[in-house]
Amino acid sequence: MQKNFKPHPNSFKNTFCVFNEVLSEAIKGLKIQFESKAGSIYYYTEAGMYRVSNHWGRLANSKWRLIAMEPETASKTKTGFAFWNEFYPDNAEEKLYYIEADYNKNTVIYQHKNNPEYDNKAILRTSFETTKRIKQIRNLQQLTSWAKHFEYDDIADLRQQIIEELIYTEKTLDEIKRAI
Repeated sequence: MQKNFKPHPNSFKNTFCVFNEVLSEAIKGLKIQFESKAGSIYYYTEAGMYRVSNHWGRLANSKWRLIAMEPETASKTKTGFAFWNEFYPDNAEEKLYYIEADYNKNTVIYQHKNNPEYDNKAILRTSFETTKRIKQIRNLQQLTSWAKHFEYDDIADLRQQIIEELIYTEKTLDEIKRAI
């Protein structure tokens, strides 16, 4: 029988967390401990939290992301798990976030500075600054019109060069483009 573990109600306010998708069998036998107005279901254990939801990202005053299983499950409703020590503080004032680009998958995400994988190389930024840079990087990844002003042999190399500067320096996009 499950021991009734209940975290403090304010423990999740203003937090950033990355959940990993797990199979729904992981919650079999667990007791629902909270259901949100939006329909998300929460299960608390000594180790961490399971969340069953069809929406991830910005939630009220928190930023919770789900890393989907590969291959991705067909259901829109996903079960995610995060350990308690993976809930990091979030606020708009501090430089808490860094950016990671995956050039093979052509994606960009932000991570929290408390992530144990942070290597202290990417520049830390506020939420607002991070969002602005991510938008610029996504435009570079998805569009080609910006490249007409450059001489290049391989647009992928040019993209990567500019994106790396956006991640690892304080230079603006205009400063980076002028220097190329």
